[in-house]
Amino acid sequence: MRPHAALLSITVAALLSACAHKQQASAPPPDAAADQEVADAYVYLLGRLLVLRQEQIDFQKEGFRWNEMLHRDVGGVSWANPNLDVLYSEAWIGVDERTCMVFSVPLIKGRYYTVQFLNGWGETVANINERNYPQRGAARYGLCLKGASVQLQPDVRRIDLPGRTARVLARVEIGKNRKQAVQLQRQIQIRMTGTPNIAPVPVTPEFANTRLPGVEAFDAAAVALDSEPDINPGMEPLQARVRQIAAEVEASPAQRERVDRVIRDKAIPQFMQSMTTEIGTPRDGWTRPAVIGQYGSDYKARTRVNFSGIWANTAEEVVYFQGATDGEGSRLNGANAYTMTFPKADLPAAHVRYFWSVIAVDTVNFHVMENPRKRYLLNKESRLQYGKDGSLTLYFAPTKPAGAPDGNWLPTPGGQDYHLTFRTYGPDAALTGGNWYPPPLVRSR
Repeated sequence: MRPHAALLSITVAALLSACAHKQQASAPPPDAAADQEVADAYVYLLGRLLVLRQEQIDFQKEGFRWNEMLHRDVGGVSWANPNLDVLYSEAWIGVDERTCMVFSVPLIKGRYYTVQFLNGWGETVANINERNYPQRGAARYGLCLKGASVQLQPDVRRIDLPGRTARVLARVEIGKNRKQAVQLQRQIQIRMTGTPNIAPVPVTPEFANTRLPGVEAFDAAAVALDSEPDINPGMEPLQARVRQIAAEVEASPAQRERVDRVIRDKAIPQFMQSMTTEIGTPRDGWTRPAVIGQYGSDYKARTRVNFSGIWANTAEEVVYFQGATDGEGSRLNGANAYTMTFPKADLPAAHVRYFWSVIAVDTVNFHVMENPRKRYLLNKESRLQYGKDGSLTLYFAPTKPAGAPDGNWLPTPGGQDYHLTFRTYGPDAALTGGNWYPPPLVRSR
């Protein structure tokens, strides 16, 4: 789940510094988009550009080919906030009016799995799993463009896609038997019913999280909007505004300069500030995204998630929490040691059908952080030890704290700020309803 950050201190500082120069602007033409309209249109467009950035990385650097499944080892993915509890299999698929993609999924019992499909805006459009399609045996599913005239075999269950392309993420829980998990992962296979007509991957400006695009984002507006429909209702006025601004900056050098200044001085600072103030509901240093996986009219939330945790799934599958501060509101830093204690009556395992886990990621690109122990998560498979009263205490520190059970300790980077991502798969009603949060982190004195 590409969940999600509550406090992006390093990224915010870098971008706000870059935006600090203020220039006196001449008044825009009377019919030009107002500054806030530019800022809102930019954030909307950025959500699509973030997905296109990852799509270009996938094909140029990660070995993707259309309609071919890549089975990854643990940690073998490059995006933000990966799930280390699962084996990933990935693909970009393309379909058309005459061709569908058939997925074969083995019978999987006793471990979590899902085959998630996302569109080019980062919206989850389907999940093949036990919750949605209870299995009696191995099954096949036909992924087709909505309205496509394709005759599938009787045992193939059809699932319609809203667009011609989709990003696929299959997840198979590793659990205690890694060999069996790999065997099941490799049995998730795809085949085409024909040869679809797939458009080339759109080319858009390169950028980094610390160097977001300026006015050049609107140079790519037409290809970004025309190459993938936005399935969410009510987005037509925003799309029209994006196209209007794109036309303005193409026609007028003065407007181009003005829009670039608005992006640098207003749109980007507002967006980065929203990562700390609008991403979700905070409690005890943890933030739960208000919406995830399917965003409806909340395009700003979609862009925030695409920025900090692309390919996030829906809350029915997993509830994510981001921890950027301790319970007193101080930023998490690897120079400190922290504890987090779950009482016996409220252990995380009691709130999930499948598993929970926690990882540490950096504050800029949200990648898993290296440590000498090469231990990158705590979960139900860790050698956890419980207190005499049945409680569970987890430790986060650069070196193992005195008295801490080794299996309860997650090494953290000395001297660096970091975030924690806490996942709960198969969440119960308390989680999906927003009534359960992890306990606060307590800094050891």
